[in-house]
Amino acid sequence: MGSTPASFPRELLKQPWSARTHHFQMFTVAHPRLISARDALLNAIHEVPPNSLILVLGPTGVGKTTLRAKIEQLLAAELLPALDHFRRLLLKMEEPLVDYKVNSEAPVRIGEWPVQFTPGAKAVGAEYHHAVERALAFRRPAAVLIDEAQHLARVGSGRRLSDQLDVIKSLANRTKTVHVLIGTYELLAFRNLSAQLSRRSIDIHFPRYRADDPSDLKAFRTIVKSFEHQLPLSEPPDLLNEWEYLYERSIGCVGILKDWLMRVLVSVSRRNTDSLTRKDLETHAPGVAQCDKMLSEALEGETSLLENAEARRRLRTRLGFGPAENGCGDSNTSNTDPRSETPPRPKQRRPGQRRPIRDAVGPPEFTDANAARL
Repeated sequence: MGSTPASFPRELLKQPWSARTHHFQMFTVAHPRLISARDALLNAIHEVPPNSLILVLGPTGVGKTTLRAKIEQLLAAELLPALDHFRRLLLKMEEPLVDYKVNSEAPVRIGEWPVQFTPGAKAVGAEYHHAVERALAFRRPAAVLIDEAQHLARVGSGRRLSDQLDVIKSLANRTKTVHVLIGTYELLAFRNLSAQLSRRSIDIHFPRYRADDPSDLKAFRTIVKSFEHQLPLSEPPDLLNEWEYLYERSIGCVGILKDWLMRVLVSVSRRNTDSLTRKDLETHAPGVAQCDKMLSEALEGETSLLENAEARRRLRTRLGFGPAENGCGDSNTSNTDPRSETPPRPKQRRPGQRRPIRDAVGPPEFTDANAARL
């Protein structure tokens, strides 16, 4: 299992339950799936064109909100040195109104001043759209992160869904700002609405831990051990002994597991006890029907992200190619010579029917060896 995870500060045991539960609520385990998604998203934000869309997809409860919060912290930390440098320069020059400076290079209409937007009671969508554009133009953020973005897909018709994406594309293009849409696999509805969107967007998959992968199960057990050490209880629970049950009711999603353990800890605090039992886990575990529904959606999303061989053959056919070339990973596409295939077996003959061969002709001495010399 590697090194022993760090434990909670022991002085927490002398503090009120509110402080103890707050500690566990704020704890984040840096597990492999989260680190991989974090690095992929940071690289994408810095490398893609500034008017691109990034879709971060994953099952519910996998930890996407934690990922978004971590990315916000990292981007703010990256921008802070530059912002602090310019602020110190302005202070050294005794520049007045340092905290009220705006971007003078941003385009401003004649007679219009870049003032704070305060929408009125009758403000319409166009006014909000314009206000957001001005704010992004002046502030120039590294990226716009939209959490729970799958709600954008819950519209009445495909046309309105396309309109939603047109607004986001327009906003990203006009402000030259990367937009990151973070959500469940329902975001897959956005992927191929148009060729332009397919060209300007990239996918980042934030998957759950799978039971059919030994390395995933090893990582999940390590996560369980980390949570076990961070539960501020005087009697440490043996969660690792219950890891299989914890996996079953969290379907391998760390966010679901964390929320579940948080409910258990609150229940323990209400009883004012310092122990956690299997019964506590069972009482607050997600139901079987809930887990089955979450797993169905996760499996459907994971399958949709796979590039199957049939889809690739269809693409190559439409492009005018034949079967996939050797070494391209399409194991289901055969490149063998049709002539080398085993010929079909002959049909069964009826009783008394002769085999379809020629009868020998000519004198008996006319053998096959003589025929070969002719």
